[in-house]
Amino acid sequence: MTEPKTVAVIGAGPVGLAAAAHVLERGMTPIVFEAGAEVGHAIRQWGHVQLFSPWEYNVDRAAGRLLEATGWNSPAPDQYPTGSELVERYLEPLATKTPLKSHILKSSKVTDISRQGFDKLKTKGRDLAPFEIHYQNTPEGLGERVAWADAVIDASGTWASPNPAGANGLAAIGEKEAAGKIAYAMPDVLGADRPRYAGKTVAVLGAGHSAIGTLTDLARLKAQEPGTEVIWLLRGSDPAKAFGGGANDKLAARGELGAAFAALVAAGDIKVEPAFQTTHLTSENGRLRIAAGSACCGRKIIADELIVATGFRPDLAFVRELRIQLDPAIECPIALAPLIDPNEHSCGTVRPHGARELEQDEPGFYFAGIKSYGRAPTFLMITGYEQVRSITAQIAGDHDAAGRVELVLPETGVCSRSSADVTTCCGGPAPTVDNACCVADAVAKQDGKSGCGCS
Repeated sequence: MTEPKTVAVIGAGPVGLAAAAHVLERGMTPIVFEAGAEVGHAIRQWGHVQLFSPWEYNVDRAAGRLLEATGWNSPAPDQYPTGSELVERYLEPLATKTPLKSHILKSSKVTDISRQGFDKLKTKGRDLAPFEIHYQNTPEGLGERVAWADAVIDASGTWASPNPAGANGLAAIGEKEAAGKIAYAMPDVLGADRPRYAGKTVAVLGAGHSAIGTLTDLARLKAQEPGTEVIWLLRGSDPAKAFGGGANDKLAARGELGAAFAALVAAGDIKVEPAFQTTHLTSENGRLRIAAGSACCGRKIIADELIVATGFRPDLAFVRELRIQLDPAIECPIALAPLIDPNEHSCGTVRPHGARELEQDEPGFYFAGIKSYGRAPTFLMITGYEQVRSITAQIAGDHDAAGRVELVLPETGVCSRSSADVTTCCGGPAPTVDNACCVADAVAKQDGKSGCGCS
């Protein structure tokens, strides 16, 4: 009788724990490595944020079956959890009350992966050698440790690798020195971080959902705290692109966020600086000078705080010794790139995909979850659940199940709309066109120009 396969799962977030649940259900043995002190470590950093998707999209089916066996009280499927609620009501019970609890290594950061006895160059017999995983186990002071596995699913996410402020993909000149006045991603501006931002001039760089959510909260803070000013630094020239699909978005909360944000911009509650390509960050009279172009002669903004919400990128350092092929621009699996490349289309809806698109030249190794998207945006948790369902079926040898599509994703309502479509003054097909007109009007008036006459 052959021993069941051992599958290493890197990351104990929603997708990593879902992968482990599917591994167990397939009769294999998971080992879950979580760098943080608790499961869902990254989500705990944005626990104040409400998800766009309701509970029905946030619970993996295999994980749900494990929980149901414990008498778990499933949340109402149409309710929208915050990050904290996702951890408290789903991830924590999954990690502590099901058979997964004996398979999770917390405070265990993976540092390197290779094949036992094989460096990257050696080929003959490579696919028969187990993966060798080096990890640092911090709380017990055990230092570097080693584990072995037949397959590896890297669901470690990208939270620890935010993109910098520089428009060229590098840190802006002076960004490291200005670190005390910069936050990344989604600080809790209405809660724990309120004292830092209340009564200050705060600039937010970015145009994705993280930036929009933070700007919306800062506008609320401005209404509550005199002296608070909000500036939106937009690399692109068209603010309306950030408003999303509105009523056409099948995730209603996501559509509503874009519409509400458009109204705030149109009302002048948020100052817009379009086509702002950040290059330099320097101190000026105790404040932060944010420059686009040359340090002396380009455009500049003076703020007290800067929030950089320009997305994330994968940390690939610990897979350096594996044979990995990634798209050179997006840093995602090559077969997945055409489906998610924002240079090719603006559609936020990606068809379901699995093991076939995610497999690598290193047999048995897969990226999953948001890390599989590399630098691309618009990842949905339910996409990751379908990925790991397919991957674990492939590892178990059930190729028919691995190749099936068992998911229908919600449409975003935004697909292949040109900038002309969404900025046509007072007309056009976009659902947010009235707001787009008003935004164009507001931005023009900011610059002392005549607007398009939006009342």
